[in-house]
Amino acid sequence: MAQGLPRRIKLAFVAQAAVASVLITIGILLAGIGVRAYVLDERMHREADLWWAARAGQSGLALPHTSTFVGHFVPAGAQDADLPAWLHGLSPGRHRVEVQGQPGLKYDVLVDRRAEGTLYLTFEAGHIDRAILWTGLASLLLSLAATYLMSWLTYRTSKRMVLPVSWLSRVVSRWDPRHPDTDAIRSSNLPEDAGAEVHQLSRALVGLAERVGDFVERERDFTRDASHELRTPLTVIRVAADMMLVDPETPERTQRSLARIQRAGRDMEAVIDAFLILAREAGNAPQSTEFDVIEVAAEQVDRARPLAAGKPVEVELVDHGATTLFGPAHVLAVMLGNLLSNAVKFTDQGRVEVHVFGDRVEVRDTGIGMDPETLDKAFKPFWRADMNREQSAGMGLSIARRLGERLGWPVTLESLPGDGTVATIRFTG
Repeated sequence: MAQGLPRRIKLAFVAQAAVASVLITIGILLAGIGVRAYVLDERMHREADLWWAARAGQSGLALPHTSTFVGHFVPAGAQDADLPAWLHGLSPGRHRVEVQGQPGLKYDVLVDRRAEGTLYLTFEAGHIDRAILWTGLASLLLSLAATYLMSWLTYRTSKRMVLPVSWLSRVVSRWDPRHPDTDAIRSSNLPEDAGAEVHQLSRALVGLAERVGDFVERERDFTRDASHELRTPLTVIRVAADMMLVDPETPERTQRSLARIQRAGRDMEAVIDAFLILAREAGNAPQSTEFDVIEVAAEQVDRARPLAAGKPVEVELVDHGATTLFGPAHVLAVMLGNLLSNAVKFTDQGRVEVHVFGDRVEVRDTGIGMDPETLDKAFKPFWRADMNREQSAGMGLSIARRLGERLGWPVTLESLPGDGTVATIRFTG
């Protein structure tokens, strides 16, 4: 906001001053034209009326002839041969006429036709034009100066009102959503020029942050407690399924169902582990130790092989020079387990391979693949590329990405329809 709202206010005032300048200039120009027309019309008609009135009492009255006025009179029925050529053919009324042979020299002419004859009054209005011009310029400069001064003062006032809001937005933008620093924006810490609205906004933000914090805490507690409570019945289900599978008297059809129960149990266990990790406090990171990436990958490959039972799919591990990492090994296990599970589910034949490099782990499959539209939605929770695969809940990729963002191990996907998918975990954290 520091570069946004104040700048927009500044541009608004500049635009306002520019528009006002144009309107004032046009207004003064039109006013000058109107004043000139009125003054000349009134002045020339008055001079004509005075001459006609004086002539009525004195037949030999001389025509007006001054530095500005020159008169010509043509009696009724007489020829206008004595008139200057540039006055010939003018109809009654006022005209603006250029003098022939003198380019740029124009006179205002009044043609007043009465029963006794026609009076031609020519007026050189240069002094009036100059007076109107200088008056208009002075008025324009004063108006523009007043406009710009008021705009600048208003802008300064508006800027002082906006700066506290900008300061408030900068502080709030730096908040950690899990632990917002509400003390920084309490009324006692606001800038001195903060108005009542800013104080009100500050109190509202503090209240909102506290409510959000309480909500996040409740959700975190629920996730943690629910995950712990789910472990007990899940363990019972898995142990019972394992015992029934090793029982030689268990029918083959029942064994297939038990195998599905086992796979679902592993998926649920992975989800519970992920929820427990994500439910931790931001400042209370998962316990970290130095571990071998290849060992974690090998364990997850062994756990994933039973998922491919009954399908012509091989699950293999390829070591390209694995390294050791310092971090939470079980988080990587959960991430890799989700990616492997997802790869096996969407691969009906071919291979699922885990390639371990020094800076990354890649899970490559020869499954159905994804088009660009599907790839954009792949990390959304509960979204599945193939809705007919009932064993897929659509959470694996979403959980893997969220865990990767938490630990600084980003997860990316590359895929083409029919050519399989490559999921990559990069160790950048």
